[in-house]
Amino acid sequence: MILIPAILATLIRPAIQANLPKPTPQQVEWQDAEMGMFLHFAPNTWQDLEGDNLSTPLSQINPTKLDSDQWVKTAKDMGCKYFVFVAKHVGGFCWWQTETTDYSVKSIPWRGGKGDVMADVAKSCKKYGLKLGVYLSPADGKHGIEVGGQAKNAEEQAKYIKIFRTQLTELLSKYGSIFEVWFDGSLKFDVGDILQKYAPKAIVFQGPQASIRWVGNEEGMAPYPCWNGAKFDPKTWGVLTAADGNPDGDRWLPTETDCRMRDTWFWNTKNEPTVKPLEKLMEMYDNSVGHGTVLILNNTPDTTGLIPAADVKRAKEFGDEIKRRYSLPIVYSQGKGETVEAMPSSPSTIDTAITMEDTTGGERIRAYVIEGMVDGAWKELATGTAIGHKKIDHFDPVKVSKVRIRITKSVGEPLIRRIAVFHAMLNG
Repeated sequence: MILIPAILATLIRPAIQANLPKPTPQQVEWQDAEMGMFLHFAPNTWQDLEGDNLSTPLSQINPTKLDSDQWVKTAKDMGCKYFVFVAKHVGGFCWWQTETTDYSVKSIPWRGGKGDVMADVAKSCKKYGLKLGVYLSPADGKHGIEVGGQAKNAEEQAKYIKIFRTQLTELLSKYGSIFEVWFDGSLKFDVGDILQKYAPKAIVFQGPQASIRWVGNEEGMAPYPCWNGAKFDPKTWGVLTAADGNPDGDRWLPTETDCRMRDTWFWNTKNEPTVKPLEKLMEMYDNSVGHGTVLILNNTPDTTGLIPAADVKRAKEFGDEIKRRYSLPIVYSQGKGETVEAMPSSPSTIDTAITMEDTTGGERIRAYVIEGMVDGAWKELATGTAIGHKKIDHFDPVKVSKVRIRITKSVGEPLIRRIAVFHAMLNG
């Protein structure tokens, strides 16, 4: 009789493990990227506004110094692996040679109306080795379309669906492989056939085909725990946030955490003092990437078409500091089971642990403790619940001869992709 619970456990545990949501190869690749860069640029850049009020004569939009290489190099220096260009924001202005509207780059003096910023960005991404993403706003002020692509009546809706589908087809078919597609505010109609035809491997933000979700704020901070699983409901799927995470959900829907280098998405004449300090950026990193999400940080050009020097400088400082803190571990290890140990070549001072789960087997770990061997005894350094793609734990500096992670609760056998320790903070 005593053996029955144990026998049941051995039967039930593999079944639960098999039913865990698991990422697609594209989601694994996207989470491994860890950081991307947004770039917002639109007529409202000339208006000192966050949204285009359609007041700027197109003859005044002439970013004579526009340099997509500068944009993408800024992203690379920051440590980003992909670049999402806002090809059309909510005002409806299009930065590519579209056949759908004259409210576009073909109606401005820049390059005699022959320029194509999306094409420039695609070339720059290829040059610097970044993956290309595109933001196509479903809202469109020029056409009177609200959030989600909602028109005022059925006739206008049908017209706009045709316009939007043409725009999406242009963007996905003419500029090479697309890594991520952003439908900000979700999408009220289906474009799954276009995605499947032209960008079947693209990560999709919001909308019916969403494969990632919004964190729920624009401050660069993800909650903890931030579980990767979610429960599917076709009515809510495209607008789920990090708050809807559920490790026992039925689909994998990781979180993208967005924020801005300044306190606005678009450059204006007053916001240079709001360029974030380095420590704030590192706090964001630890609370986004360090909570298992992907961080996408916005930079924005001024009316010349260049990202201002102060922002470029801070972006590089950010990338350099991430490397300084986290690129060279004192020791690292990997393994399976409830305990994985790592031993430095000699007793070493540490203050940070970075743990990664092998999520191809699902998010199995539900609670853990990190311990260091101090004077011959194990000392608790940090505890947590979710690990998922990555968890960064900081603690008071301590000299250890060994370090280990113990999994105190899991579904199935824990799979530790990596545990690494650092003296990252250099505060003791």
